Amino acid sequence: MALKSGRKLQPSRSRRPQILKNPKAAFALALIFMDALLVALIIAYVPYTKIDWDAYMSQLKQLMKGIMQNNKQVTGFLGGERDYTNLKGDTGPLVYPAGFLYIYSAIRFITGGEVYPAQILFGILYIINLSIVIFIYVKTEVLPWWAIILLSLSKRVHSIFVLRLFNDCFAMTLLHAALAMLLYQKWHLGLVLFSGAVSIKMNVLLYAPPLLLLMLKAMNIYGVISALACAALVQILVGLPFLVSHPIAYISRAFNLGRVFIHFWSVNFKFIPEPVFVSKQFAISLLIAHLGLLAAFAHYKWCRHEGGLFKFLHSKVTSALSSSSSSGLKILKEEHIMTTLFAGNFIGIVCARSLHYQFYSWYVLLLLYQFYSWYFYSLPYLLWKTHFPTVLRLILFVGVEFCWNVYPSNNYSSALLFCLHLLILWGLWSAQSQYPYVEEKLSTRKKEK
Repeated sequence: MALKSGRKLQPSRSRRPQILKNPKAAFALALIFMDALLVALIIAYVPYTKIDWDAYMSQLKQLMKGIMQNNKQVTGFLGGERDYTNLKGDTGPLVYPAGFLYIYSAIRFITGGEVYPAQILFGILYIINLSIVIFIYVKTEVLPWWAIILLSLSKRVHSIFVLRLFNDCFAMTLLHAALAMLLYQKWHLGLVLFSGAVSIKMNVLLYAPPLLLLMLKAMNIYGVISALACAALVQILVGLPFLVSHPIAYISRAFNLGRVFIHFWSVNFKFIPEPVFVSKQFAISLLIAHLGLLAAFAHYKWCRHEGGLFKFLHSKVTSALSSSSSSGLKILKEEHIMTTLFAGNFIGIVCARSLHYQFYSWYVLLLLYQFYSWYFYSLPYLLWKTHFPTVLRLILFVGVEFCWNVYPSNNYSSALLFCLHLLILWGLWSAQSQYPYVEEKLSTRKKEK
């Protein structure tokens, strides 16, 4: 009996060394620790850009207490104002969904509007976000373990989190948390977190088309509807104080898709002549290109093993009309989930005309920096999904980072960034499509567990 019990204890003792010997897990933990030290050094020794935080707090203060308009006192949010068109600050009208208002109100309450404690808070948020992203990379096993270090090498992203304290930090952290839930097939919880990210900043909606396609693959039509209802419920609850009183004002300001663009601050299309850049024809052309690329990738890449997009949609409609059971549903591979989502978002980035103009030129500069955070964390993943050699992948990564650190952007940096984006997109298009579903034996085991 003693020998038997001793043999049973041996595997449990050997588990710890095996986990520690895992190069990806060990390297990931070391990377997070080193990046935490780097963030601490940045907060301690690198001065933040004063106008950023002051602008947020100035706007928020006026949003809370109220402002003077035409010699008339207009109350703020805490004063009972629920008309989004009347919520304004030094930087102009409030143009973000209500989630931004709640989060930065809480931050102002916790920090008292002081920069240093806010930087500490955002530094912690940066490490949380990085940990989630690294978890996604380790889970999908697309990158070699040493390439994960690329996630910590962006000067611009560190600046966005701990020196500029943007709302993108909260939006992207919630988004990455949603993606992590999707890896575990937690579609309803993932949709709730995704909707929470949208309630802070609407750029997250670039993930919506590929996400909807994945939901149709993973669930029956009733599951998709219930998941979308959960996401809609989050938006309703977040915007409820404004939707009840002034719904049109809230929706038009918080989710404005028709904002004006300015050519000078463009990063990816600065090389386009300004008359062409500001024209409606150019905007419509980019929209058509965006939808066309999404449709092409969905038909030839993401739904290739289902016979194409149209055949897949026809099968879903047929199964919904016949009220078939969910026994035919399959579990999606983690790699397929992330590849589809990251590629779909990247297509939106490639076809984005520019940054939207927000009343003050310096504020547009802030949006320029934020734009990079929308896809930086997916860039190493996408590069390793191409068939390019490793040296070319690293050159492309460095090239994109270089273009985003050129200020102000010029015709050459803009054209270079656009060409790099097209090269990455071509690499994704020419890469081999893998079978998207988990093998039936493995999926039945997961269901049994």
